[in-house]
Amino acid sequence: MAVLEVKHLKKSFGEKVILNDINFEINAGECLGIVGRSGCGKSTMAKIIARFIPADGGEIFLCGQDITNSKNLKSVYKNIQMIFQLPEDSFDPRRTLGWSIAEPLKNYNFKNIDERIKNLLIEVGLTPDFVEKYPREVSGGQCQRAAIARAISVSPKLLICDEATSALDVKTQAQIIKLLRRLCTEKKIAVLFITHDFEILNEISDKILKL
Repeated sequence: MAVLEVKHLKKSFGEKVILNDINFEINAGECLGIVGRSGCGKSTMAKIIARFIPADGGEIFLCGQDITNSKNLKSVYKNIQMIFQLPEDSFDPRRTLGWSIAEPLKNYNFKNIDERIKNLLIEVGLTPDFVEKYPREVSGGQCQRAAIARAISVSPKLLICDEATSALDVKTQAQIIKLLRRLCTEKKIAVLFITHDFEILNEISDKILKL
C-alpha cells in the first residue's frame, strides 16, 4: 500500500488553472521529486496534500485512508510533516530550538521528551547543547537540521520538503540531501521533495514528477 496516493488533483485560483489532473503515489522509504518552473503549482500542491488549503477536485489517500475532506486533521498533521525553504521563519525567535522541537511531542503526548529531543538532535548531526540555542544563534544549515529533527520527532509517514535546500550553500545542500536520503531509507518515511533544481533531484529522488 502506498503511503501517499494522489488521484486527479485539481486546483484553480479564479480562472487560472494551477493544477490539472495530477496523479502520483509514494511508497514507504521512497522519495518522489517534484520539479517545475516558478508558479507551476508545486507549493500549492504541497499545501493541498498537507490539508492547509482545499482541492477543487481529486482525491488524496494517506496509507489507504481518504483524507481529501477529512475532519480528523490532528491525525493528518501528525503523519504529514513539512520542512520549509527558510527554517528560521518556521521557528519562534523568542524560543529555543529545544522548546520548538518539544512542542509537537507535547501535543501528541510523547513520553521522555527531553531524552527524545537530544537523540533527535544527534540523529540529524547536531549536538545535544543545541536545545538551548535560539534560531538566530545558529547557521542556516544547522537551523534546517533542527527543523528536520522537529519534523521527524512524531514519527510521521510522509515528509514534504518544499525547496528545503534552495536557501543553503552548495556544500550544506549536499549535507542536507544526504541526511534526508538516509532518514527516508532508514525510517521508511515517504518523502515528497519539491525543488526547481534538476541536479538535486537526481541525487535524492527515486522517481521524478514534472509539473
